[in-house]
Amino acid sequence: MFFHNTGDITIREGALHLSVISRFRRASVRSRSTAAAVVVVAAAMALGAAVLLLLLQRALISAASDAADGRVADVAAQVGAEGVVNLSGYLSKTTRSSQIVQVLDDTGQVVAASSSRAESSPLTSLRPAPGAVQRAEVGEMPLLDDDHDYLIVARGIEYRGTTYTAVVAASVETQRATVATVTQYLMLGFPVLLIVVGLASWMLTGQALRPVERIRTRVRGIEASDLTERVPVPQTDDEIARLASTMNEMLDRLQAGQANQRRFVADASHELRSPLATVAAGLDVIEPSARGETWQGLHQLMTGEAERMRRLVENLLLLAKADDAALPMHRSDVDLDDLVETEIVRLRADGRLKVVADVQPVRVIGDRLRLSQLIRNLVENAATAAHTTIRLGTAERDGVAVLTVEDDGDGIPAEDRQRVFERFVRLDTSRTRASGGSGLGLSIVQEIAKAHHGTVTLTPAASQGTVATVTLPLPPD
Repeated sequence: MFFHNTGDITIREGALHLSVISRFRRASVRSRSTAAAVVVVAAAMALGAAVLLLLLQRALISAASDAADGRVADVAAQVGAEGVVNLSGYLSKTTRSSQIVQVLDDTGQVVAASSSRAESSPLTSLRPAPGAVQRAEVGEMPLLDDDHDYLIVARGIEYRGTTYTAVVAASVETQRATVATVTQYLMLGFPVLLIVVGLASWMLTGQALRPVERIRTRVRGIEASDLTERVPVPQTDDEIARLASTMNEMLDRLQAGQANQRRFVADASHELRSPLATVAAGLDVIEPSARGETWQGLHQLMTGEAERMRRLVENLLLLAKADDAALPMHRSDVDLDDLVETEIVRLRADGRLKVVADVQPVRVIGDRLRLSQLIRNLVENAATAAHTTIRLGTAERDGVAVLTVEDDGDGIPAEDRQRVFERFVRLDTSRTRASGGSGLGLSIVQEIAKAHHGTVTLTPAASQGTVATVTLPLPPD
């Protein structure tokens, strides 16, 4: 016994449909564009052909109907004027081959006809009143309906008290043949036109995608060790040209990042080399003189170098975390003015510089330790650059918290105000500890500000020196 499983067939049909869609998606852009163009043109042509045939049919039928109306009016006028005497001769001479004309009396008998074929029986059962017109349509689609070959128009006539009916039967065979011929030509022209559309779309798509292929080939040949090459940009202001420009911009960023990374490694190696060399030299001296004042001095020196290495490694680790994802943050309510007051107390205890404070209560949401480190780095940079005075202030302006640290030093040239935020960049080219540390302080300040969704800028002071301004968002109300 055979069991027909409809569910299995449905599943197989669905799987086949998904397979076709999957293959279409995996096809090349050129193939998909060509297929889409052919399908769209085919649908438009099919719709246009249907509309054309419908309008053509209606026009031809309307013409045949108008001709029949005119002919039945002529016959009615002839009967009304002269009656039916010698009417058959008149009808045979004046009626075209595509029409058949009858004149019926009030009993339905044929009293005159344009052809001997129509003399025996009436063509229709229509009997309109005198002056009225009735029709026998050939159907909704007359030119495509083989069961109706004629369009019939009947008109009532009164002559000397007798009612006659003039009947005109108009053939639609010619119109049907015309529509059939046009349909054949359309059917023959469709494949040719679709082939032309497919070839044109294939060639134009290939020409449009040729720059993309050149870009892909060039990008494939660019090695990580050499990012100086760039993709060709077409001399057109289109999407492909913008894609090439964007890829070149990306390569510029990659090259700059690679250069920064290499410079970072070189500078880190340089910074670590000095304390390591000091420690190594100290160890050489310790061996012949392990006690006394020499040991005391070396112990203090190596302790300082170890502390310097520790801070350098911690700063490098903090920047590495910032590059990897984001700085780890322990957010809470932080009174920014309290952190600034702490730095003011420390600076005044040192006594080397005059400290001018304009601190207003400001509260933000952030990491207290990171914000303290941000302020400490700015203050240390200002203290290193200042001659006599440092000014610190906090305030709320335009919906943000503002921290300012100003020194009266020599200032920073305009072309270097952005460069100093790069790692290991110091305007003093010497790399001694007295010249300002490792050059990571402002880089750390910038990363901490970014982690708090804030900004840091350097601007010239009113008289001389530099003003460092940090803006941080205020907590929501």
